[in-house]
Amino acid sequence: MDIYNLTTVTQFILIGLSDLPEVRYLLFVVFAIIYQVTLVGNGAIVLAIGTEKKLHTPMYYFLVNLSLLDIFCPSATVPKMLENLLTKHHSISFFGCALQLYFLVALAGTEVFLLAVMAYDRYVAICFPLRYMLIMTKVRSVQLTAGTWAAGFLNSLLHTVSTFRLSFCKSNRVNQYYCDIPSVVALSCSSTYVAEMLVLVVGGILGISAFLATFLSYIYIISTILKIQSVEGKHKAFSTCASHLLVVCLFYGTAIFTYIRPSSSPHSPARDRLISMVYGVITPMLNPMIYSLKNMEVKEALRRLLCPRACLQPL
Repeated sequence: MDIYNLTTVTQFILIGLSDLPEVRYLLFVVFAIIYQVTLVGNGAIVLAIGTEKKLHTPMYYFLVNLSLLDIFCPSATVPKMLENLLTKHHSISFFGCALQLYFLVALAGTEVFLLAVMAYDRYVAICFPLRYMLIMTKVRSVQLTAGTWAAGFLNSLLHTVSTFRLSFCKSNRVNQYYCDIPSVVALSCSSTYVAEMLVLVVGGILGISAFLATFLSYIYIISTILKIQSVEGKHKAFSTCASHLLVVCLFYGTAIFTYIRPSSSPHSPARDRLISMVYGVITPMLNPMIYSLKNMEVKEALRRLLCPRACLQPL
């Protein structure tokens, strides 16, 4: 149903995969399992680090925040997506759409900034190991983390207000399974210049700055590791940042593939939405697996959390 009367725009229709009804039950099962694995995996990381005193360091403090983001971010979209897959009611209220967009952009933006902070933490740890505890104090860690959350949510507030101040009269059908800035702005019948420029300028500056901070940190990290003489020393230094480097590559790789790649075909928008669905939920699920497999301290903490009695028994 399209809406042309400005005074009656009270809801949007999330198209999702409504044009592929033959696979919606299969997709519901797949995404429900992925979502549950995401919640359990990231929740286990938070509990394991919280209960292991020796992991109460800046690196693991940032990891807890990353795991919380990987819980909150899919929770902003997946429950509604599962409801739409299971039922024929794909509507979302105007306020609900604005709220979903706000939290999605805020949490995704916060994760971009947090990955940059985590890269800086590894840069200090590897390039300035003797000064690490003096630079990355508990107060500094809290300040950096609070800054990432504040920047993400303030940035999202700016974009959400500029997006929903537009007039909507073309259609109320959102060509996505969630409310996102491009898909909502595309429905506007008023000038979208300000909203689009805010995304390009503000979002571009913040996003590129965070990416460059992450990229340059790893350039210095790799350069420092290559200067280490012993193979054992190189391996030990690289092992401290390998997990985070994999997470960074996964995050930016999937983002580039999802948003920057050309559409698969003008006649297959459903395929593009399916790809967006997969890459929107796969990264938060894989992050705890990467850290639990590549980081021995996290692996040991998870083992103690999941089997406390067995782990206390002498080998």
